[in-house]
Amino acid sequence: MQLVFTEEQEELRRAARAFLQDHSSSEQVRAAMASDLGWDAETWKRIATELGWTGVAIPEEHGGAGLGFVELAALLEEMGEALLCAPFLSSVCMAAPALLAAGDCAAAREWLPAIAEGRAVATLAAGDRFGADGVTTVARRSGDGFVLTGESRFVLDGHGADLLLVAARREGSRGAEGVSLFAVPATETGVERRALPTMDQTRRFAAVSLRDVRSAAPSLVGAEGQGWPIVSHALDLAAIALAAEQVGGAQRCLDLAVAYAKERVQFGRAIGSFQAIKHKCADMMTAVESSRSAAYYAACVAAEGGDELGKVASLAKAWCSESYFRCAADALQIHGGVGFTWEYDVHLHLKRARSMEAFLGSPARHRERIAAEIGL
Repeated sequence: MQLVFTEEQEELRRAARAFLQDHSSSEQVRAAMASDLGWDAETWKRIATELGWTGVAIPEEHGGAGLGFVELAALLEEMGEALLCAPFLSSVCMAAPALLAAGDCAAAREWLPAIAEGRAVATLAAGDRFGADGVTTVARRSGDGFVLTGESRFVLDGHGADLLLVAARREGSRGAEGVSLFAVPATETGVERRALPTMDQTRRFAAVSLRDVRSAAPSLVGAEGQGWPIVSHALDLAAIALAAEQVGGAQRCLDLAVAYAKERVQFGRAIGSFQAIKHKCADMMTAVESSRSAAYYAACVAAEGGDELGKVASLAKAWCSESYFRCAADALQIHGGVGFTWEYDVHLHLKRARSMEAFLGSPARHRERIAAEIGL
């Protein structure tokens, strides 16, 4: 297992950093936040068509670049540092892995090329809680197809997605039993979407309601009743992807704090010369570096495959979530009151850190999962 980026991967990082400096500046992030979609359509088009990021981890036979999860993690770290507003996590890191994990050739041929080329934005509606018990949408047999009824809240980018991959359970089933995965175009009759007001304005969530949505048999992704292992695998990969993004955000918080500590003068000297500030910045650096190690290792496991994917996904998500929020909170404290004014970016990172700490399962929930898997 190689824990050092290759020259090609480093070049990908450099190219991503250069693009994001030009297209995800502080002003552009604020403009995207204020838009109806929550992202800039032209920037998203360039990401897909000119840079090909949307197809990085999608096999070549489905229109992607056929690279791996390490390359994806390298991109996500840069995106997190730049606070990129885009449906990348939902479409590329959640929906695409679910389609690949399902082993459904028809569904893959229909949707993966569209995701890779940026023609379709997809997301995963897996329920309201991290785990199979959170799946409340019901799938009833109706002739040769199904009728889907229920609601999923906090669906990432659900308001603007073209494709909804919906986890639904057979009536009367519990836990992972009887859960199936369905591909539901957002334009289907009976699909209602409502954007939710959230603390983090850089990332949008929606409540997705399905009211007697009739789905033909080909819309079933994978085998009936075997959907939860697909969803669980996709959520593990999404947690690792999010951890990599959180590393980038934590690094940016550290950089902002150090820069401000050098320029802010109090009592006739830069506040960075005070021991308390030095200690806080040193603690932030330790948190960033340890998080980077956790996220990189998890990305390597995702690229190589293996039985420990679930454990390392939970480890990376728990540690990186807490580190990002701690760095954002410390950066805000170093900035003082101005850190929460609109002109500064620190408060945007604090809000994203808190929001993403809860998304895909809280750190406490992931620690419980690790403890259960290792028999504690």
